[in-house]
Amino acid sequence: MHTEPGGGALHVDLGPVVLSKASVGEQDNCVYVLTCAATGAQLLVDAADDAPAVLALVEEAAHVSGRAATDLVGVVTTHGHWDHHRALPAVVAATGAPALVGRDDAGDLPVAADRLLDHGDVVEVGELVVAVVHLRGHTPGSVALVVPGAAPHPTLALTGDSLFPGGVGNTRGDAARFTSLLDDVTDRLFGLDDSTLVQPGHGDGTTLGAERGSLEDWRSRGW
Repeated sequence: MHTEPGGGALHVDLGPVVLSKASVGEQDNCVYVLTCAATGAQLLVDAADDAPAVLALVEEAAHVSGRAATDLVGVVTTHGHWDHHRALPAVVAATGAPALVGRDDAGDLPVAADRLLDHGDVVEVGELVVAVVHLRGHTPGSVALVVPGAAPHPTLALTGDSLFPGGVGNTRGDAARFTSLLDDVTDRLFGLDDSTLVQPGHGDGTTLGAERGSLEDWRSRGW
């Protein structure tokens, strides 16, 4: 799913969930909307920048899913870095949707968090049960969101800045942080099926199968 900053959104039917993706800002930040196909309930992930574009994505996702109105049940911020929440104050003010974030990154948000997320939590979005996966290393409270697949559709993982095509997220040369992140990604994400779609916080996605064979290479190189 390739998107360009300021370009059009992409919408992919994954059976129980419709995934909508747009890119905003100078760092190609990805903004996602998960829409429950059965109910129209929506979850926004990373209100990164350009609030009008983010709100337009929510509306477009509802329309693509055949709904006359939006039904935004929450806004998850995958981690506390500034480039992932610049539009968050305007979006929550416009929609009234609660703000959700990993517990250890809550202090970095520009708004008060309405719900703190821990590893093993779930976020209900209509009939969707979205699993919270805590991935420590890029930031202390980074979380990924996993939507289990329903055959023939694959599982979906929104990984923030913790897993990209070609490696894990930036840990600033800190060996302990790198090891923590790679351990969590290996133990908590790579137990999923190879067909699992990985959609990160910037740029294009990948699958776990495409990356699995590189895990030991990543560990050896140290980044």
